[in-house]
Amino acid sequence: MILADKIITLRKKQGWSQEEFAEKMDVSRQAVSKWEGGLSVPDLNKIIAMSALFGVSTDYLLKDEIEEVTPSETAQSDDDSHRTVSAEEAHRYLDTVERLSKRIAAGVLLCILSPVTLLLLLAFASSGAPVLISEGWAVGIGMLALFAFVAGAVAIFVPTGLRLSEFSYLDRECVTLEYGVKGIVEKKKATFQSQFYTSLTVGIVLCVCSALPLIILGAMNAKDFSLIAATALILVICSIGVALIVRVSYISGSHQRLLQTGEFTVENKKTARENEVTDTAYWCACAAIYLGVSFLTVAWHITWIVWPVCGCLFPVYQAIVRAARKREK
Repeated sequence: MILADKIITLRKKQGWSQEEFAEKMDVSRQAVSKWEGGLSVPDLNKIIAMSALFGVSTDYLLKDEIEEVTPSETAQSDDDSHRTVSAEEAHRYLDTVERLSKRIAAGVLLCILSPVTLLLLLAFASSGAPVLISEGWAVGIGMLALFAFVAGAVAIFVPTGLRLSEFSYLDRECVTLEYGVKGIVEKKKATFQSQFYTSLTVGIVLCVCSALPLIILGAMNAKDFSLIAATALILVICSIGVALIVRVSYISGSHQRLLQTGEFTVENKKTARENEVTDTAYWCACAAIYLGVSFLTVAWHITWIVWPVCGCLFPVYQAIVRAARKREK
């Protein structure tokens, strides 16, 4: 039980409303509401006053049930500088990520959907049907649509990245959470877990099953028009699945950043700082290969495979870089 829950429980045992409790603590009702909502943490003087008022020890108030009293709630190492994160800052970061994760997912969706118009217009142009569009016009309009989708995605990514840059220190620096913040973040993480696993499962299933229409039509010896349309449908289904995965992954990542777990442990942050330049170069090279091959071959329905291949090779690349750095040391 975290401090916020303990305050609620103790107050209700006394039969006090928030207003009555606030009067006894000589604070506003809004302050009590923030304490109980985990939006802020009482200072030490208020903790002592609360201890006397409720007849409990300060240890009971300050200790979470499964934790020991420590100088901080986040593991520290002697050779790293630490930045303190308050409850207000943690809430602002989590709320910002939750809000912007929808925009990031929308931007990713636009990127994946960008070739769909081109594919469908080429399918119509090559179908032999009496449509009022030539193959040249189909390519021209399709490429304009592609660039429009990509431009829309960039228009989302740039301001979103600027908003999140305020919290970029969470990716690189070791942080120390003020008392009570860890419990708040863990509670939010536990509440979000069900949605995370559901969205992740649905997203993966959509990506895996997206190729089924193309496989079925291929087995039926369907015409080229149907096959190209099915390819466009693959991108549509994949875009929805990937958008779901991206959104919940960003939110889950915000919890990991604050708790310094998963990919954002102290050791991983130190490694990330060392590999920041080379990692950026790796993904820029992947993007260059993807765009170069795609524009040269116009095989957008196939070249997307570059990204999962690059993703699978990334751990291998990281292992090689780590081995090289160890050898240098």
